[in-house]
Amino acid sequence: MKKRIISAIVALAIVTPLIILGGNYFAFLAGALSVLAYKELLDLKENAEEIPNIVKGLGLVSLVTLIFSEFDSQFALFGISYRILAISLLALLIPTLFYKDNKYTTREAFYIVGIVLFLSIVFNNFILIRNESVHKLVYLILICSCTDAFAMFTGMLIGKHKITPNISPKKTVEGCIGGSIIGSCIPIIYYVYFISGFTWKLLLITVLLSVIDQFGDLFFSKIKRENKIKDFSNIMPGHGGILDRLDSLCFVVITYIIFISYI
Repeated sequence: MKKRIISAIVALAIVTPLIILGGNYFAFLAGALSVLAYKELLDLKENAEEIPNIVKGLGLVSLVTLIFSEFDSQFALFGISYRILAISLLALLIPTLFYKDNKYTTREAFYIVGIVLFLSIVFNNFILIRNESVHKLVYLILICSCTDAFAMFTGMLIGKHKITPNISPKKTVEGCIGGSIIGSCIPIIYYVYFISGFTWKLLLITVLLSVIDQFGDLFFSKIKRENKIKDFSNIMPGHGGILDRLDSLCFVVITYIIFISYI
């Protein structure tokens, strides 16, 4: 427990000032976290060591380039460049033609493409949302933290029906419902106080994002179950890896972009 508290304090001491400062400072943070997340997902593959280093490097360059394309925009509706995306796809797919003995297969190529595409969208949107408003980023973080906390408490108090026992045995239907209903209150209050007034659209979208938060948590739990691991890495002692901390927020950020024109 002591190790967990210390690592959380250290992480907050590093991350919080960069979120407040925004701009290039936050962009650097997002880029650094994406690189660590890239390694965590790449290391999941059983034959990751067999993938040529040059291909891993191409994936990393593609990821960072996509994240920082249009990263200085003030509006989250503007993001990744399709030209850069097309170049990245070709750079990762074409090399499969030149490696023999299944050293770099098309399956592995699409695996890396999937990682790069997913992480670039997530972390590029982190930057764009922060550029638009620090309060909107905090609003999304509150949705995740409040939903997770109240889902756990509600599940402990009245949880009886397991929702996905093969993925996350401790999660219950009652906990998920309580997490989404009660966990939406604080983010809505924050939004009304710091961003804009209350609307029924805000209520609906916040609850929907809260539901998506739990889907994100379950999705990454499924990844860990399938790969028989407890954490994605041990970069944060007691907490696991980058994706152990940002799992549900990744899904919330992606979904928020769908709803952004409605609130």
